[in-house]
Amino acid sequence: MNDESENKMGTPTPEELREQVERTRDELGQTVEALAAKADIKAQAKEKTAAVKEQAAEKAAVAKEQAAEKAAAASGQIREKTEQAAQLVKDRTPDAVLEKTAQAAAQVRESAAQAKRYAAEKTPDPLLEKADRAATAARANRTPLIAGGALLVAFLLIRRSRGRNR
Repeated sequence: MNDESENKMGTPTPEELREQVERTRDELGQTVEALAAKADIKAQAKEKTAAVKEQAAEKAAVAKEQAAEKAAAASGQIREKTEQAAQLVKDRTPDAVLEKTAQAAAQVRESAAQAKRYAAEKTPDPLLEKADRAATAARANRTPLIAGGALLVAFLLIRRSRGRNR
C-alpha cells in the first residue's frame, strides 16, 4: 500500500503526525505555564497586595475628598450662622450704644497708635528687630500657634472645672 491508500483508510501520514505532535507540545507547554503560574504563590501574593494597595489608595482619596467637602460645607454653615448672629446683635443693639461703642473704638485706636509711637521711640533698635522677626515668624506659622493656643485654653478650662469639682 502506498501513502495515499493508507490516508484514505484513516491512518495519518507522517507529516500529519508531526503536526499533531507539535500541537500537543504547544498545548502541553501552555498547560505547564498555567500550572506554574497557579503554583507561584509569591507572585499571586504580590498581585493581590498591589490590588489591595490600589483599592486602599482609591478609598483614601474618596474619603479625603468627602472630608474636604464636608469641612467646606460646615465652614460655610458656621460663617453663615456667625453673620446671622452678628446681624441679630447689631439689630437689637440700641443706636446710642452703637455710637458710644464706635467712639470708644476710635479712642482705643488712637490710644493704641500713641502707645505704639511712644514704644517705638523708647525701644532700642535691636529689640525692635527681634520683635519684628518674631512677628514675621508668628505670621508664617499661624496654624501651630492657633492650635497651641487652643490646647492651652482647653487645658486651663479643664483644670478650672476640675478645681471646682473638688
